[in-house]
Amino acid sequence: MRPLPLDALRQASAEALAAAFAGPPEEAARWIDAAARYGMVEAQLLLGQILLDGRGMPQDMAAARGWFRVAAEAGSLAARNMLGRCHELGWGGAVDEALALACYCVAAEAGHDWAQYNLAGMLWRGAGTAADRRAALAWYRRAAEQGHAKALNILGRFLEEGWEAPADPVAAAKLYRRAAEGGDFRGQFNLATLLAAAGEVEEALGWFRRAAVGSPARFRNGMAARLAGRPEAAFRALAAELGASPRHGRS
Repeated sequence: MRPLPLDALRQASAEALAAAFAGPPEEAARWIDAAARYGMVEAQLLLGQILLDGRGMPQDMAAARGWFRVAAEAGSLAARNMLGRCHELGWGGAVDEALALACYCVAAEAGHDWAQYNLAGMLWRGAGTAADRRAALAWYRRAAEQGHAKALNILGRFLEEGWEAPADPVAAAKLYRRAAEGGDFRGQFNLATLLAAAGEVEEALGWFRRAAVGSPARFRNGMAARLAGRPEAAFRALAAELGASPRHGRS
């Protein structure tokens, strides 16, 4: 990748920079790389993501972790959360759940919804700390209050199953709908499942289709297998489209 002269960056207007950052991946990467090296925190975060994904330049997870750290130290909560992901999942270095937890705690306390969601997940699993479902529920609530779709879905499961709070199927259904409308494929699946149980086949089918489009292959295959075992012809037809054999249980 040819480096971008810093003079071009200094002379660019805010509108020109925004357009460059949103351009074709390789050209955008040149601008973002230059801006990151120039000290723009948002560009440092973007460069970390580009290097993590290998989009516009070769993938380099170790360099991605380094840029997330630089941006986090400059005050970016999103970068602090991503640095936590690197520590938690071993992107670009060793797994260190204690460091991941520390990163999430800083960003979550400051109000970052993804960090709140990720912190809740570690507390739920007991990763890097003792398991604490009540604390996990509190953090999921805080993320959900900001409209975080995945947290809304998880909070729905808490209320549907009665985990750490009295079961409330009506409230759970409302949360699943908000998660589904926010684009979370698990929320779409859970909402569709409740609609199917209520006999709302057409609406359920629409949400099952949306879940199938937006989900990874493993989830989609499991969903299709469950639909193949249902009595409704419309659900079995969708399962056949996706390619599945009957399976029972819940995703």
